[in-house]
This record gives sequence, structure tokens and C-alpha cells, in this order.
Amino acid sequence: MTAWEAILLGLVQGLTEFLPISSSAHLRIVGELIGSSDPGAAFTAITQIGTEAAVIIYYRKKIGIILVAWFRALAGANGKGWRARVGLGPRPGSVDVRHGRPGVIADPDAAMGWYIIFGSVPIVVLGLLFQDYIETTLRNLWITVFTLAFFAILLLLADIYGRRERELTTLTGRSAIGFGFAQALALVPGVSRSGGTITAGLAMGFTRKAAADYSFLLAIPAVLGSGFYQLVKTLGEPLPAGSPGWGAILLATVVAFGVGYAVIIGFLKIIGNYSYKPFVYYRLVLAGVVVYLLMSGTIDATGGVA
Repeated sequence: MTAWEAILLGLVQGLTEFLPISSSAHLRIVGELIGSSDPGAAFTAITQIGTEAAVIIYYRKKIGIILVAWFRALAGANGKGWRARVGLGPRPGSVDVRHGRPGVIADPDAAMGWYIIFGSVPIVVLGLLFQDYIETTLRNLWITVFTLAFFAILLLLADIYGRRERELTTLTGRSAIGFGFAQALALVPGVSRSGGTITAGLAMGFTRKAAADYSFLLAIPAVLGSGFYQLVKTLGEPLPAGSPGWGAILLATVVAFGVGYAVIIGFLKIIGNYSYKPFVYYRLVLAGVVVYLLMSGTIDATGGVA
């Protein structure tokens, strides 16, 4: 992989990671078109460290508040019971509530820390169980075509019919698990991590902004975990023949960070004023383009430009 190809793939990663259009699908497709073949699941995971670094910087104040509140609650600052330690506050109808006792204090920021942990469990479990399929079979471009189109329709329906009333203050453990399973679907290229979680959030009645904010925060443990896992795994063995070198991976990661930060700012402004329909239409058009490229023999479904 040349430096220019690495810059291009880093640009693609940064532009698409936070939009509901699937960054892994774009890296898979663009890699084929530029003649570098499939850059691989490891390249995708490691370059995502760059885009997640952009999330951490953008949400640094919120992340700091959540971490401090989580550790304080865990240490018993809000009360000694388990509900206080997870930030839930007194149970409705309990003695503390009836008599106005401050024995258990609710802390939404501490609870958010636990909700991010709960929501991260599905992708960790499923990612480990199906790792071999994720890195091979599920990267077939015909599967990518299906997921691009099918989840575009789901996003459209959720955006049209979702109530868009709930804020993140109404998040529950059950909602967090729902978000988590939606995120886990993004292990398949074409689904989109942000697209899956935002679709789930809209379907559960969350506002566009709330669904996007939680989607970005939820991605931090999973993406960083996957990226550093692949990094350590790759460091321990020779790079496979034809795979991107370390220089290309590093360059793509740095580019993805810079572009990704700008995209976060723009995306959050867009969803405050517009619907997700443009992204739905883009996904459907992209699926059609990939079908044409596959049918014409321009690219191969399992790797390589024809």
C-alpha cells in the first residue's frame, strides 16, 4: 500500500466512521477499487483508534464527568446500597422516598458509566465468538450489499415513526442492552456502528441528538478494545503478505483522527436540523453501485480487482 492509498483510506475512515453509512463497508469497497484489495479487519480496527481518539477529545468534558461520578458512586459517596453504587438512587416507593431521607442519591452520570459498560457487553461477546467469520466470510461484498440496503430501510422507518421524545436522562439498563446488540450488528460490514445504534435509539423513542450522543460514547470501549486487540495481535506476528505495512496503518490512523473530529462537529449540527433520509438514500445508491461493480466483474466479492 502506497502513502497516497493510506491517506485515501484514512480519509474514508474519518469521513464515514460517525455517519450511519458504514466505515468498514467503505474501506472494503474503496480498497478493492484502488487495487489494494481488502485492507482487512485488522487495518480497519486499528485505524478506528484514530477516529475514537477524536470522540474522546470532542466529549472529553462529558467523559471526565462520567468517570469521576462512576468512581465516586462505586466508592459509596452516594450511599452504601447497590442502587447508590450504580447511580440509580432510591427505589420508587421505598422508605427513603416516603420519608424524604437522603440515604440513597441518584447520579445520572454514574449510571451512564454503567450503561456504557452494559451496552459494550454484546459486541465483546459476539466479536470473540464469531471472530473468524467477521474477518473472513462476513466481509463478502454481497453480504455488504444486503446490509447496506436492509439497514438503510430500518433507519428510514425508525426516523419516520420513532417518537423522538426521550433524552439520555431516561436511559435504562434495558435500553443500554438494546443499544449494545444494535452496535454488535456492526461487526458485519455494511451495517454501520452509528447507523445500527442510532436506528435502535430512534426505535426506542430517543431524540436524534440523544441517540447519536450515546452511540458515540458507547463506541469508545468497543472500538478502542478491538483496535488495541488487533494492534497487539498484529505486533506479535509477521504481517501477512499483501497487507498494509505499519507506515501505511499509522498514516491512515492519523488522517482518520483529523477528518473524524471535523465530521463529528458537522454531523451533530446536521442531525439537529435535518432527518436521516439523505444517509438512507446514499446507502441505497451505494448498494446499487456495488451490485453493478460486482455484476460487471470490476471487483470481486471476496477480494481483488478483476
